[in-house]
Amino acid sequence: MRKIILQIITLLVSVSIWSQQDTQYTQYMYNMSVINPAYTTNNMGIVNVGGLHRTQWVGVVGSPKSSNLFVHTPINDKIEVGFSLINDNIGDIVKENNLFADFAYKLDLEEYGNLSFGIKTGITFFDVNFNDFVLESGDVFSDADFAENINQSFFNMGAGVYFNTDDYYIGFSIPNIFKAKHLDRNNGKYQGIEQPHVFLTGGYVYQINELFKLKPAFMAKGVKGAPLAIDLTANVLYDNRLEFGIGYRFSDSFTGLFNIRATPELRIGYAYDHTISNLGPFSSGSHELFVLYDFDILNINKGFDKSPRFF
Repeated sequence: MRKIILQIITLLVSVSIWSQQDTQYTQYMYNMSVINPAYTTNNMGIVNVGGLHRTQWVGVVGSPKSSNLFVHTPINDKIEVGFSLINDNIGDIVKENNLFADFAYKLDLEEYGNLSFGIKTGITFFDVNFNDFVLESGDVFSDADFAENINQSFFNMGAGVYFNTDDYYIGFSIPNIFKAKHLDRNNGKYQGIEQPHVFLTGGYVYQINELFKLKPAFMAKGVKGAPLAIDLTANVLYDNRLEFGIGYRFSDSFTGLFNIRATPELRIGYAYDHTISNLGPFSSGSHELFVLYDFDILNINKGFDKSPRFF
């Protein structure tokens, strides 16, 4: 048996759940293909592979943990494809796995930049083990309405559009278009419905001098029944290798970010979120780690002098 706080149970079984369900990534700018299938890199001959793990609200029993793995690559100057595996876990009770394939078609607008359109399609596997619900008092959560565990799979699709130049980008996407009803018990008394989330992202690279670049970025995420979530970040890039910055998620957290381009192919990053919401007194914050690696299958990477991938 595992303990999980009453708030997590309430989140799952309250009447008509309408809430922000998709994972909140702090380092979304390096995790873009998971959010937006139209994201492209224009790095011919390079297979981009990445992984990200987030531990949220450390210290809160049953707090969420999220991981994803992704890979994408151009197959010609117009088409880029990718795959992603996303795992969300709440207290080892609620587990969701998403397996998606991405397809992006890019238009070269010459001096104006690149405009890409993307779709993603895949399956969500959703599992809840109600047998392991235990309240803080030690009492077993034994509501008869939840005596039967949930094991379901759902087909879903997503779409997005992405515009970028060498200096900035902006993207709009809906990673999961179709609603999915995970829970419908006791003649509709308890309902758990996963709603489509809408993402708007943007970023800019400002050349301060030969060594320093400033990289402001934002992400806005909206879903029916929840307040708009807005992230603002400002990173400084030194010598195209070392990057550090700060961020703010409105009414939720302050963030510190850091990443290093350890080799021409490898980038490693870390972010810490200091929680300022109502969970702040119970949590020591959230941690997020990512790793990016570029496989140079055509042997065109020339080292640190190669133009880096800013977005």
